Amino acid sequence: MRVLLTGAAGFIGSHIHRAALAAGHEVVAADFMLAAAHGSAAVPPPGIARVDVRDPDALGDLLHGIDVVCHQAAVVGAGVSAQDAPAYASHNDLGTAVLLAAMHRAHCRHLVLASSMVVYGEGRYVDSAGVPAEPAPRTRADLDNGRFDYRGPDGRPLSWAPIDEDAPLRPRSLYAASKVAQEHYATAWAAATGGTVTALRYHNVYGPDMPRDTPYSGVAAIFRSALEAGESPRVFEDGTQARDFIHVSDIAEANVAALEHPLGAFTPLNIASGTPITIGEVAAILARACGGKRPVVTGDYRAGDVRHIVASPERARRSLGFVAAVTPSLGLAEFATAPLRSAAANGAPTWR
Repeated sequence: MRVLLTGAAGFIGSHIHRAALAAGHEVVAADFMLAAAHGSAAVPPPGIARVDVRDPDALGDLLHGIDVVCHQAAVVGAGVSAQDAPAYASHNDLGTAVLLAAMHRAHCRHLVLASSMVVYGEGRYVDSAGVPAEPAPRTRADLDNGRFDYRGPDGRPLSWAPIDEDAPLRPRSLYAASKVAQEHYATAWAAATGGTVTALRYHNVYGPDMPRDTPYSGVAAIFRSALEAGESPRVFEDGTQARDFIHVSDIAEANVAALEHPLGAFTPLNIASGTPITIGEVAAILARACGGKRPVVTGDYRAGDVRHIVASPERARRSLGFVAAVTPSLGLAEFATAPLRSAAANGAPTWR
């Protein structure tokens, strides 16, 4: 199968590139080499074309004879300031729209889209009786006093429950808003063209070649950077925030499965390990594995942070036969000493 892979030089894209080649596919690889991700002087690795997905002419050339597009190119991160909004809208949303139009002209009808858990916003909660509950926003007074859990009408803390793909989309960051927009464009494209879209909603991805600490890094890389500097990882809130961490090798395998098995017109899938872990446990595993300082639970908070979000990976298992191979406990211990990418450029990514 002939695959167009965008974002092929990135952290996740480079792992997908190798996995797709190993599976016997012909890969046409492209990356714009954004300075925010690769540094200001970066050039594409051998075999990867420097292409902006917002350029319809360049895409037209790449799409000749392509059977399926694996779209990983995006500006990533939670959005450090409101000034990042144009970059997300330009690269993520306009870029996806231009790509979809080019696919239509090239008669390419299958898309695998890199989405994210951030489209959900908060996770799913149940009250003390196990009944689904919609939490009210946390108040600053509660946060200031170390009361981080949502509470039900009876005053007891709400518990997290696995979130599935039918949950409403409630983005809480600029990046999340752009990922929801990508999904909506892809849904409309599939309806208009008869194409198929598999949107892989990645949970917290980590692994070798992850970028070092930047304003857009994942928390695992931020903890790594602190430990390498001889400092304690600083854990926000009380450290019991639940997440799902998935190794990048599993992300790559999920993408290969999605490339090889088109599903319905639009099919979103949680791509997760299925083994929940707390942020405090992540910091502790990394610290133990590299012999670093013990984590410090600071009690600090960011008012817009999600308390808990844990995925149900069941639909991906049923639809693609995908089951993560790497458990967080093993994978994070290995990640503690895995090679990382050099620090990227600082500041907001450019949108032009």
